[in-house]
Amino acid sequence: MKIIVVADTHKDYRKYKDIVEKNLDADLIIHLGDGEHEFADVKAEFPEKNFIFVQGNCDFGSYKALEVVEAGDYRILCVHGHEYNVQGGLDALISEAKAHNCRIALYGHTHMYRTECTDGVYVMNPGAVDSPRGKNKPSYGVINITDTGKLTMNIVAIK
Repeated sequence: MKIIVVADTHKDYRKYKDIVEKNLDADLIIHLGDGEHEFADVKAEFPEKNFIFVQGNCDFGSYKALEVVEAGDYRILCVHGHEYNVQGGLDALISEAKAHNCRIALYGHTHMYRTECTDGVYVMNPGAVDSPRGKNKPSYGVINITDTGKLTMNIVAIK
């Protein structure tokens, strides 16, 4: 199973659409918020694809702020991150993931990519498609789960 993870597109429709077009083999495309308009537009262009969106602090639609997704043997917590003080640490995010029996926690908001395993929870922030912080390039994440349950998480820089 291949999962594409994006966050913080902030109206950059072209980059978001390019990511989807380059990953048409993905089984799931998760948007972690701050980009509801381009999400809706790109989703409409690819009705055969499986999309998930969680509401960010710059979104004003009626999306959920938290989604739990089943992927193989994994449960995945999807949030934007602002409600979990992710800029100050990951403790609240990890606790929320565990409360939902999730082994993977995905978040955005900080515009800084990150992958790690903390206290038994695989954590990914795919960075930002628009306006990355620090010296980072725009980026997104790719999660692969094999039939045997092996998990890999990678960050892909956007040119």
